Amino acid sequence: MNGLMMQKKLLISSLIVHADRHHGDTQIVSRRVEGDIHRYTFRDCHRRARQMANALTSLGVKPSDRIGTLAWNGYRHLELYYGVSGMGAILHTINPRLHEDQVAYIANHAEDQYVFFDLTFLPLIKAVAGRCNTVKAFIAMTDQAHMPTDAGIDNLLCYEDLIEQSSSVYAWPVLDEDAASTLCYTSGTTGNPKGVLYSHRSSMLHTYAAALPDALNCSAREVILPVVPMFHVNAWGLPYIACMVGAKLVFPGPALDGKSLYELLEAEQVTLSAGVPTVWQGLLSHVEETGQSFSSMRRTIIGGAACTPAMLRKFQETYGVAVLHVWGMTELSPMGTICTMKARHVEMPQEKRYAVQSKQGRAVYGVDMKIVGADGMELPWDGATSGDLLVRGHSVVRDYFRSEGDSPLQIDHEGQEWFPTGDVATIDADGFMQITDRSKDVIKSGGEWIGSIDLENIAMAHPAVSQAACIAAKHAKWDERPLLIVVRKQQADLTREELLAFYEGKIAKWWTPDDVVFVDEIPLGATGKILKNQLRERFGDFLMQPAECQRVA
Repeated sequence: MNGLMMQKKLLISSLIVHADRHHGDTQIVSRRVEGDIHRYTFRDCHRRARQMANALTSLGVKPSDRIGTLAWNGYRHLELYYGVSGMGAILHTINPRLHEDQVAYIANHAEDQYVFFDLTFLPLIKAVAGRCNTVKAFIAMTDQAHMPTDAGIDNLLCYEDLIEQSSSVYAWPVLDEDAASTLCYTSGTTGNPKGVLYSHRSSMLHTYAAALPDALNCSAREVILPVVPMFHVNAWGLPYIACMVGAKLVFPGPALDGKSLYELLEAEQVTLSAGVPTVWQGLLSHVEETGQSFSSMRRTIIGGAACTPAMLRKFQETYGVAVLHVWGMTELSPMGTICTMKARHVEMPQEKRYAVQSKQGRAVYGVDMKIVGADGMELPWDGATSGDLLVRGHSVVRDYFRSEGDSPLQIDHEGQEWFPTGDVATIDADGFMQITDRSKDVIKSGGEWIGSIDLENIAMAHPAVSQAACIAAKHAKWDERPLLIVVRKQQADLTREELLAFYEGKIAKWWTPDDVVFVDEIPLGATGKILKNQLRERFGDFLMQPAECQRVA
């Protein structure tokens, strides 16, 4: 027997409809690429999202067509979040920090029909436009007064022209809630990036779960500034959450330096912000140097990389800003765990509370997790035993986009499907998970992944290199940076500077290794694989040492 309740589809368009109807006068504030501060309301956003849906329809966009974006956090990007997904097309947010070869690959693999871009990324668009085989036009996210006059790009359109030429009368279609809504590619693997295709249903359930009091605890009383980019796993879902609860949104645009962020935080009385540790390092440095404090911000969400104990203490003890540690992945939409305290932790001594806060936290509703040993059997939740971290849930990836049947899932001894995260972790008796290592040899620099095998392959292409391995070395600012360990070919003359110069033009500049260590041999296992655990033990602190101490033993 079925229940006798109304059937209402879980659709992303319902979020902006709700925000308009119940929080229509709540502000959305954006620092624009053009340099000024723009402000309007959820009602304005809904109107312009409907106009964009009409504009896309007039351009021939059909349901399930992919629409790419290369854009900062701002109101126009938010309009695309709702206008594209709401009409039944798929919003494909592209990370502009990737190398142009990867950007072109992603646009082609997704078969993007149109690509919207902020003017900041005009040079990148020029570099890839001729290589994007399916893109019918590129749309500059600006008005006619700021349109580039000598872009040299065929079929260049103006965002504001499309809006002005389109009616605001549009009825959001009733889609299948399992229909695809958004596409994000992960660079957390070696080789070509992989696409994670979210559905309306998965995104809506993720939004519900992440907004809960025991998760991010968002409400209409918040003023939220997402520093985490809207091209990075949908800004951790905050653009959706803000509409659901009616919170004021503040977008920083391209100005992510400490001074610019602080001025915006104070001017708009932001109460909650979110970003990776490297961003907060810049903000804290500015505040410390100027002797200022935070008048309104009470909480910060830190993810993408582990928050250091020093940063946690600085925020909480010096500035009275509570730190909320989170962990997730593109494949998880992205929230997996959030470190909110249980009742018994509140009364703990401070040092014990910090020990809990340093963990990645408890699973959000809808995410199940376990750790397993090499035999695939589940390991105990004792906070000491570590194993491979597996997850499953209604917002967890089942397959990669156009993967041709190569599913990432594992089947356990009970026949249940789980997604292997590639992380090694412990889980304590209260369900708090802590990452202890990574099974994948990727490097996490400032919250962004760098593939070590890609860097090794480039090094191995140098005629003077016999062997090369790349590991994550600790770094004072970026948490981790790539360090190359190289064996020269016999009698070859190769310097650090020559090898690092060899990377120019082959990868994004920020992927370039920070240093090179030349050794006589690289340790190999029984099957001929490089033993990176030994290299990390030996050279993991290399970049943290004074230059005069950096030597090969």
